[in-house]
Order: sequence, then structure tokens, then C-alpha cells
Amino acid sequence: MKSRYDVAIVGAGSAGCVLASRLSEDAARQVVLFEAGPDYLPGMLPPDLADGIHGTSTASHDWGLHGTGVAGGPPLALPQGRVTGGSSAVNATFAVRGHPADYDGWALPGWTFEDVLPSFRRLEHDLDFGSSPYHGTDGPVPIRRYRGDECSELTLAMEGAIASVGIPRIPDHNAPGAVGVSGLPVNCVRGLRVSTAQAYLDPVRSRPNLTIRADSPVAEIVVGGGRVSGVRTTDGQITAADEVIVCAGAYHSPALLIRSGIGPAADITALGRSVTMDLPGVGNNLADHPWVALELPCLEPQGDPPIFQVLATARSSRSSAADPPDLQFMVCGPYRLENGYHCLLAAALLKPASRGQVRLLALDPVTAPAIDLGYFRDPVDVDRLAEGLQIAKAAVAHPDLARLTRGPRPAPRQDLADDAAVRDWIKATATTYHHPVGTCAMGTDPGAGAVVDTSGRVHGVPGLSVVDASIIPGPLSANTNIPTIMAAEHVAARRRGDGSGP
Repeated sequence: MKSRYDVAIVGAGSAGCVLASRLSEDAARQVVLFEAGPDYLPGMLPPDLADGIHGTSTASHDWGLHGTGVAGGPPLALPQGRVTGGSSAVNATFAVRGHPADYDGWALPGWTFEDVLPSFRRLEHDLDFGSSPYHGTDGPVPIRRYRGDECSELTLAMEGAIASVGIPRIPDHNAPGAVGVSGLPVNCVRGLRVSTAQAYLDPVRSRPNLTIRADSPVAEIVVGGGRVSGVRTTDGQITAADEVIVCAGAYHSPALLIRSGIGPAADITALGRSVTMDLPGVGNNLADHPWVALELPCLEPQGDPPIFQVLATARSSRSSAADPPDLQFMVCGPYRLENGYHCLLAAALLKPASRGQVRLLALDPVTAPAIDLGYFRDPVDVDRLAEGLQIAKAAVAHPDLARLTRGPRPAPRQDLADDAAVRDWIKATATTYHHPVGTCAMGTDPGAGAVVDTSGRVHGVPGLSVVDASIIPGPLSANTNIPTIMAAEHVAARRRGDGSGP
């Protein structure tokens, strides 16, 4: 084992695997990648992690996190993949980019949609629209849509029902500016999930300058002499590195920074630790997509179709035509429960105004962070999600669904017709879409809450960077896996372009 590395990457998830691959392209750069969970060599992946058509696979490789959605509400399970590939190894394989206005709205130099489009193209091998100028054909992540005979009867009926309520049919959710209903883009081929571990790590495992250290949770970033000097794992071992890049996700990255004395000074002092750098934004600005669903009993499917095949986006009445879509409609099913087969049409709020936070209860890395998703702190969020629910309700009433389903059953129909009852029901039943962002937000002013600059470097801490979903400044109008991969590709490209190194 080497005594010193040029770069230590903490977390082999959607971003960490990308950076390990891209930064180790320079044969003179020694890179070590730390992962708290196991690492599976090609051909050794457990069946549940390989399965890309039956939804998430979190039962066997999860961190076991919980948090609060609505103040006073029950705790919510917040699954995060604990394995090489991170959450990309356990997610439902949604492969969507978001709207150009998401990225333009950040108002950050080098991060407009025009700036990041080459990074989206670099990551993907689009199997359906590769000839389009806004898609890639040579990237490591295959992306496709379910078509023709692959589409289940339920999928076709739901797509038609959604279109009937005024949401237009579109060919490609990842076309710039697309808003409507269409086949779901997925990073799943022949029923197999393609995580960043498979797409980015497996092809480069033989590089002599890349070391993968699985089952090695990192407890602390080591800072000495005014700059980062390495990491300490939970077994007490210190690994020296010229730079540390934290890629532990929107919950664990701020927790690791705070354990290392980097974050809100008052919080760090209250934990009994000395302050390395006072950065008020660490752990704040947490944004996530809440969703509610209409569940319907349905007929047993023919064969074993993928349960996620179609997706829709729309703008609520509170959004303008220039805004990103703020509502998403997710079709799931048929899936089997104890009392038969079911499906659901979910409405998710993509652009919430509310924010939450991540805090530490103790410095012990075994103690999970306290996570408050902050749902509906801003009442406008309830109004918009209520509008999405009414759209979903209209869609499931379409007669084409009648022979496949027997109507919604989340609450009595008369309750859903009453505005006050709808809002109460939303607050009582909303749950997480597992898309946390923003807790180490990218920006130019640390006094205004920015944690990293536009190259992912932590303000005021030489040698330390964060690159993962936590640096995304605000909620996207998309599921977050592909944008997180893009962010890692983009940071790697920016550093190559400006000659500033890792």
C-alpha cells in the first residue's frame, strides 16, 4: 500500500467513480478511492444490485438513514447506497437531465446549460437519439427508453391518460427544453442496472495508479499546516494525500466536513471540536423532491415488465413558460403486494421553495446525522403539489384505465375534492423522492452560504474539494443521478481546461 497519494476521493458513488476514472487517466497521478461499503468485481455483482427493472435495491446495501419530512411527522427512511457505485448501484435507473433553465438559473460562470451540455454528452451513450447534436454516443453510461413490445399494457394506458389531461406527448425527455409525457430514459440495458461502478470503474481497475479501498469508512479529513494533508479512516489509519475530494453525497458530505471542523462555527464548537474553517453553508440549503401518490389495484401483468416505463413533467399555474417544469408524474407498476397487484401515479414537486438542513448530533462517525428535509415550510409548495395531485386524479379517472384498475384508494374521493383536506392529506402522506441536493452548495460567496467554488474547491480550505449532489445549488427539475454524474465530469473537464490539476 502506497504511503502517499496525489488525490484521495471519499465515496465511490455517482460522482466518486467518475472522478476516480477521469483523474487516473493521467498515469503520473496516484489516486485512491475510499468506499465505506463493499466492492464487487465484474461478474460478482449480487442479483439484487444487478436487477434494473423492479425498482430500487436498497435492502442489502443501505446506510439506514432516517430523517424528518414535515415538522412533527413520522421519520422517513432515506436510503443511500453503501457499495461501490453508491446510490447509482441501488436506484430505479431514471436517467433524466433536467431543463436548461435549471442550470442557467444558477448564474454561475462555467455552469450554464450551454457550458454543461458537453459534459452531459460525454457521460452518455444514447441508444435511441445518439444522432442528435445534444446527445452523446461514446460515453460510458448507456441510456435508452422502453418502446414497442417492451411497453406494458398499463404503461400505454397511463401514458394515454396523462396525455388526455393536456400534457403533450414528446419524443425525448432529455431534449433541451422538453416538457411532457414520454418513455422514461433509463441507464438499464437488458434488465441490468448500469451503475457508475460498472460504467466508470470496471474498465479502469487495472490501472496501476488507481487504488480502490472498499469497506473503509472515512472518519475525518486531516488538516495540517493550513491545508488538507489526507484522511483518517474509522480504524484510525491516516492516508496522506495532496488533495482530498469528498464525494459522499448530500447527507454524508456535510457530516464529514463538520466532523473535520469545517462548517458553521457554533455547531462545531457545540460538538466540542475546534473550528478549522467557519463555513455557515455546510449542511444548510437542503432541498429534496416530495411526492404523493394515487395507488390503484390493477390486473396481473403479462410477463414481467419493468415497473418504471413512462414519465411526465408539467408546469403548475404558478410557473411561466420560461421556467423549468415544477411537477413530475411518475408511473409505477404493476407490482405485487400481499393482496394482489397494484400500480400508482405519483405527483412530485420538482422545484420546492422550502429548505431543510443536515446537522451532527455527535462527532462519532457511527452516529448518523440529523436530517430535516424541511418539507412545506413555504406554503406555496403545498399549493403546487395539490395542483399536481388534482392533475393525477383527473388522469386516473380516464376510461382507458377502467379495465386495468378500479380507481384510486389513497383517501376517499370526496376528501380529495376538498381543498383543505387535500392539503392535510399531502402533509400527512408526502414522502421523499430521494433527490437531496444543496448541502455544500456551489457559489462564489461563502458569506451567502456557498461552500465550494465553481471547480468544487472548498472556500478557505486549500487541498479540499466536494463534488457530488451536495454542491448542486438548488433543486433540479429532474431526478439527480445523471446531473450528479455530469457535475463530476464537468469538474474534471474544468480542471483539465484551466490547468489547475486535480
